[in-house]
Amino acid sequence: MINKDKKVERKVGPQESARMVEVLVGCKWSLTVYQLLAAGINRPGEMVRKTHGLTTKVLNQCLKKNVEFGVLKKQSFAEIPPRVEYEVTELGEQFLSILNALEQLQQQINQAQ
Repeated sequence: MINKDKKVERKVGPQESARMVEVLVGCKWSLTVYQLLAAGINRPGEMVRKTHGLTTKVLNQCLKKNVEFGVLKKQSFAEIPPRVEYEVTELGEQFLSILNALEQLQQQINQAQ
């Protein structure tokens, strides 16, 4: 028997993860940073040298946002000169798999048009 008086509550989207996607995908360089990390390039200086148009200032802002959301982990080494490396976290792996699924969806949309 179906209860006709029962009302459905409005579903609210996932606020934090939606904000994370908006901020990180909205960053012009985040996807490039993920591509560089996948290629084994994990030091900021090398990232700047390998990417046309990317500046140190913009890269540092991008990396900082990714670290704040927990997608990337920053590892600093007590060496002279100082050395910093970035790596994808477990949360970052999940995030990247979602981005890959979105990219595949976009390819299907493009083929259907």
